[in-house]
This record gives sequence, structure tokens and C-alpha cells, in this order.
Amino acid sequence: MRSRQRLRQVITPHINRISHRTSLKVSSIRYFCDNHNHPPKPSNTRIRDSTFLLESNKIWSEGMMHSDPGFFESMSSVQTPRFLWIGCADSRVATDSITKTRPGEIFVHRNIANLCVHTDLNMLSVLQYGVEVLKIPDVIVCGHYGCGGVAAAMTNDQYGIVDNWLRNIKDVYRFHKEELNSISDKHKRFDRLVELNVREQVFNVCKTSIVQNAWAKGQKVSVHGWVYSLNNGRLKDLKTTISSCEETPLIVSKEMEYRK
Repeated sequence: MRSRQRLRQVITPHINRISHRTSLKVSSIRYFCDNHNHPPKPSNTRIRDSTFLLESNKIWSEGMMHSDPGFFESMSSVQTPRFLWIGCADSRVATDSITKTRPGEIFVHRNIANLCVHTDLNMLSVLQYGVEVLKIPDVIVCGHYGCGGVAAAMTNDQYGIVDNWLRNIKDVYRFHKEELNSISDKHKRFDRLVELNVREQVFNVCKTSIVQNAWAKGQKVSVHGWVYSLNNGRLKDLKTTISSCEETPLIVSKEMEYRK
């Protein structure tokens, strides 16, 4: 209790400085003291400018130094993440928040619709560094229901340069056209394409020379496919985990088994 009171004393001046720019109240200090990984930001808080972010960073930084004095020293020396997360760039899917993890625990790459394209040097560079240098044992491809990229790919509308990126999702639809067209409910068809897209991206990760070479050397690497629900905040395991070259062809049979 004494520690929490001290923490409130430390961050109160910063709260007072930014309260006039947002609806943030001093009472939210209590929330922050119990949830110090994230700056206090009630649901009705309105961020008006970038200054809010800088001030919130000060609150978070001082809170972390108080609750874990050696935190930043350990973070600055080396990173040893256990997971590589390949997810969507959607702002509503905050990796550390939905998994309740701290900085340094997840190596993250995000793009529109969580695609793993073999010509995307950005994604491949992150994957190579994660697997070959950081020796990360678990790669997670995570999509989310309600994904705008997947929704856009289901139409014939033009959105600009992003259309070239969305072509990859249209290909996923083409691969599974018979199944998807048999789903009369458009919302369920949308959700199913989100799942199938994740499954295909898991397969794409497994087909990279990076993962194939790691397996050939005996390195332990597992690739998982998950979907996040914006409606309830829960992660869903699609049961498409692959951990070796021998398992790669079984992805289809695993998916069929899951659907049963």
C-alpha cells in the first residue's frame, strides 16, 4: 500500500500537466498504480495531440522505474523474446495488451491483414533476425475478426496502391472459393476468410528458406495460427501449429480435423 501511495506522489505532477488537454482525471492514478505497464487512459479519454503521448510516456517511465528499478537497465543490455508475432497493423489489436506481456517478451512485425508474402523483404528480414539471431522458438501469425484488409479484399472496389497488397488475400479466397461461396451468411463467410488467411500465412512462413533451414539444422521452431476477436478480446487457436518439415503437408488435414 505504501509503495502505491509513493507511486501516486511520483506521477501526480505529470497527470496534472496533461489533464487540461484531455478528460484524464487525477483519480486515474489509482488505475495506473495497479496496471503500471500501461499509461492511465480511461475509455472516455480523448487524445488531442501528440504531446499527450509524450507526457504519458513520462508517467509510464517513472512508474516503471519505481515499481521495477532494474527494468530499463535489463532492457538496454539485450533482448531475448520468446515469441515472434506477425500480426495486423490494426490499432485495436495491441500485442502486449491482449497478451498481458511486457516490453522485451515479444518480437513484433505488423502489416495490413497480417500477410507473410515471399517478396516482402521487411517481413522476411524480421523473420530471419527472429529465427536465426534471436533463436525465437515460437512464431505466431495472428489475424483478427473484423479485419479491414480482409473485408476490402472481398469486394471489387479499388482503394489505391493497397490493392496490390490485398491481391494476396484475393488469392486465398480463390484457393478456397468453393467452401467460402457455400457460406450464405456474409458475416460468417467474412470470419471464415479471416481464418483461412491466417492458415495460409502460417503455411507461407513454413515455406520460407529461413524456417526450412532452421528445421534442417535441428532448431526448434513452431509456427502457430491464431485469430483475435474484437468483440470479446479473446484469442482463438486455429490448431494449425507446424513444428517440422514433416508436418508441413499435414496443414490441410489438421484444418479439416479442427473443423470437425
